[in-house]
Amino acid sequence: MLKRTPRTGFQFLGSGAESVAEHIFRTVYIGYTLGRLSKNVDTDKLIKMCLFHDLPEARIGDLNYVNKKYVKTDEEKAVNDLADTLPFGHEIKELILEFLKGESIEARLAYDADQLEMILALKEYKDLGNKYADEWLDFAIKRLKTDIARELSKTILETDSSLWWFSEKSEWWVKGKKE
Repeated sequence: MLKRTPRTGFQFLGSGAESVAEHIFRTVYIGYTLGRLSKNVDTDKLIKMCLFHDLPEARIGDLNYVNKKYVKTDEEKAVNDLADTLPFGHEIKELILEFLKGESIEARLAYDADQLEMILALKEYKDLGNKYADEWLDFAIKRLKTDIARELSKTILETDSSLWWFSEKSEWWVKGKKE
């Protein structure tokens, strides 16, 4: 279901599209990075939180900030319904509930991984000319909870999103091979 559930905020941004599963995938990588850059963090737990943080959306869908203004969901019921169907569901339920409470360092970092994924997407759309991305970036950055995530967001904003693959302006781009 998560693969077929679209992230709905992009319709307001005017560009971009991804599924909840695609969002989770990149969030997990960001969570791993935050865990490795931080001290005294259970990176395994952090990665699992990133993996499961949007699992309830398989039942309730992805609600963007406009939707949340008008629609109330029972995320805890969705978590319980999902967890009750699995022999290891209690672990998933505990991870999601800890994420939602946001009290542990792992939960705060997982939250920031979720926000940094959006910041990366917005930076990509900004680099491609979306004039609304800047305003969205300001709000996403204000939501960050940890210093390490704020530092990473500065690097993201200062870096051209295509730099990783197009930094070498070499003959490879003409001939398709290195000489």
